Parts: sequence; C-alpha cells; structure tokens
Amino acid sequence: MIETTFRNLLLELIEENPFAMRAVLKILAVEFTNEVPTLGVTREEKPRLRVNLDFVNKNCRSEAEVKALICHEFLHILLRHTEQLGGLTVAEHLAMDAVINAIIHRQLGAGYSSMMAHYYQAAPGLMKLLRPLNEEETARVRRLGFAQKAPQWMRAWISLYDGRMVVDDIEELAEEFDQSGRKDCRSRVISSLLGNHHGLDNPLPRVLIEALGHTMKTMNGDGIWRSPKSRGIGASSYEALFTGDTIKMECWIQTTYEVLKKHLVPDNKAKHNRLDNFEYRLPLLSPQDRRAFFRSLWNPFIPEASWDANYKRSRGLAQVYLDVSGSMNTEMPLIISLLIRLRQHIKMPFWAFSDEVVPAIIEAGQLVSRTTGGTNMMCVLEHIAVSNPPAAVIITDGYIEALEPQDVTKIQDTRLHVIVSRDGNTSILARAGIDYSQLDRIPT
Repeated sequence: MIETTFRNLLLELIEENPFAMRAVLKILAVEFTNEVPTLGVTREEKPRLRVNLDFVNKNCRSEAEVKALICHEFLHILLRHTEQLGGLTVAEHLAMDAVINAIIHRQLGAGYSSMMAHYYQAAPGLMKLLRPLNEEETARVRRLGFAQKAPQWMRAWISLYDGRMVVDDIEELAEEFDQSGRKDCRSRVISSLLGNHHGLDNPLPRVLIEALGHTMKTMNGDGIWRSPKSRGIGASSYEALFTGDTIKMECWIQTTYEVLKKHLVPDNKAKHNRLDNFEYRLPLLSPQDRRAFFRSLWNPFIPEASWDANYKRSRGLAQVYLDVSGSMNTEMPLIISLLIRLRQHIKMPFWAFSDEVVPAIIEAGQLVSRTTGGTNMMCVLEHIAVSNPPAAVIITDGYIEALEPQDVTKIQDTRLHVIVSRDGNTSILARAGIDYSQLDRIPT
C-alpha cells in the first residue's frame, strides 16, 4: 500500500462515517512516519494522524483491516477523552483496547476485526481478549459448556465479544491476574497494543475536543462502562456508540452500502486493460529518488530508493440504472446517498428507466429525471448491449415484464447485477438467470 491508497481509504471511511467519526477525521492532517510504532493522533492545535505505513503494509491484509486500525485509534481517543484525568494502569490499557476491538467486531463485522484476529493470534493469557475467538476456540467452548466448565477468563472473553462485559469488568479481571503473579498485564503489554498509548495525559486541543463533542452527542457509553454518567455521558441507552433510534437504520445503511460496493468496485479477475501507477522501494538507486542518491554519498549502506512502475488493472466505472417508476420511492433517497459515496466507481451520468432509459442527475441529494411510468427491463438490457460497460448495476423493485435467458446473452460481456427492494419481486430475474440481491426491509 502506498500513501495515496491510504489517503483514499481514509476519505472513504469519512464518507461511511462509522461511530460518527467524520467530524474528527476531517480535521486530521495525515503524516507518514516511522517515528510511531503503529499510528496515533497528536495532541496539538493542528492535530495530525501519524501513520507508520510499514506497519500497515505488514499487518493489514485488506482495505477493511486498514479502516479497522483507523477506527481503533479514533475510539481510543474518544474513550480516553471521557475518562477521568490521571495515568492509566496497564490493566486499564488492556481493558480499554479489548472493549474497543470488541465494539469494532460487533458493529463492523469479522472483515474488520480480522486485523486484530491475526495480529494477536499468538497473544498469551489475558491478551487473547484483544481479538475474537477463532473457530477452534469456539468449538472448545461448546465442548466445555459455557457456564459449567469453561474457565473464568474464557467466559469473560465470550461475554466481551457478545457485548455483555465492559471496561470495568475486564480491568478488574486483569488486575486479579496481575496480583496473582501473572505476567500478562505488565509492561510488555503496552508495547504490543495497537494505536498510541503514550502521552495520554496531555490535554487535547480545543479543535479536537469540539470535534469529539459531535460524536459524544450520539453516544452514552452503554456497553462500555458500568456507570457512563460518571464520564459525563447520560443519553438514552443504546448499543455501543449508536443511539437506540438509529442503530437499525445504521445497520441497514451499512449492509446496503456493502452490497452496492461489492458490485460497483472493479472485479480483479476481469480483463486487464488499464495501466495504473504504483510506488515501491528497493535497496537500489533510482533516478527518480534524488534524496536516496544524496544519502548514498555518505551512507556506507545502499539506502532504499523509491521506484515507480505500472501495473494492469481491471477497468471500472460501472453504469447504474435506477428504477424511477414510482415504486422505489421509499428506498431511493437512501440508495442515492450511498451511490454518491461510491461515485468514483460509477460512470456518469446515472441512468434512470421506466419504459425507456434516460440520463439522470443528482441535485441537492435528489434524483432528477423524467419518467413515463411503468417498468421495462428490456430497454435497460438493450442500452447495456449498445454501451457495453464492464459492469452494470440495476436497482429496481423487480416488477418487470417476462424475460428469457436468451435476452441476457447479448450482454454476457458485462458483469450485471440487479438490486431488488425488500418488497420487490425476484422470480422473473431468477428464471432469466440474472444475478441479484434483495435488500433488507428499511427500519421504521
């Protein structure tokens, strides 16, 4: 991963806005440096997100894992900001990180928490709580029986990732093990934790406090501490940083976003026909890296130099077709907002269809297009056959005319996927052999 890729993922995370973290991430300048072991946010008037890109490349295996690392550091600052002043004990460091990782696992899924799963794979003792249980450990728990035979720390582990244990509980458990002579919670713990665990006693700058305030208006600490009000938080109860009124909607939005992203982002297995540039480093002098050349004049070792190269990449820019017949009014505003997040993968303009395909534009978050009523899928298939995009996504309620498999063969070079509303009809698409996904019902 190069710096540009990391910055793009950060922008994508700002758009997705999990845990209401947009206000904080937007004010952070990004600095790449090996002076921090993983990453951390500076406590200065113009705060910076300092990133060790070598650590990211070594330990993050997917885009979701990079985002999980950023989310971890954000939650670390947020939770520490709500704590009372004074230094944290090693047990408190461990407890806070364990709860943060459990929150990421519960709210964002295993694709994100897999970063913690392999990073702490060989962690000893209580440090296992920093990752979710793997398949072998889950099977062991089933064999032992959760309540009867499983040891205390394992019951705590399960409860933590189920959302039934909080920072206070993990902290007490860690202190008990420490007092009993265990070495798991001593100084070596802090050095192996993700994020910045040093200088936490320094006050936060005003600009960061104000940004965190936007997040704290939507959180209350339920699922984090036993007594959230002692941290100055006291809103109505909800699950781990989401308000009770919005958690179901947030889940729907995140699920729908993942479906859209899956079918709009270029397929790495598709035909390669576009060259992209990437940067790599070698202990070999490069004509592009003058700094490395000058360093070689006094350094007895050949320094690493930056090299540029091209690689073939699948063509992207899928075409999107929106059903504007009037039956999609409930989902359409939400879907449009998600499509705007993914606009870098979409060939503009959007296409709207009822019984004909016409260009559509987005103005002030609203779809602007003309419609003639009814829904005709053949006009969309004909439009795809003529324009021949690498990928196409059709969003409809599925109440369309009958289609035959041979109607789809003319667009076999296009990766086609249809997204159907929750109350829509999928039977015609299934009979025609068209790939589709059906959305969940929008929470009331």
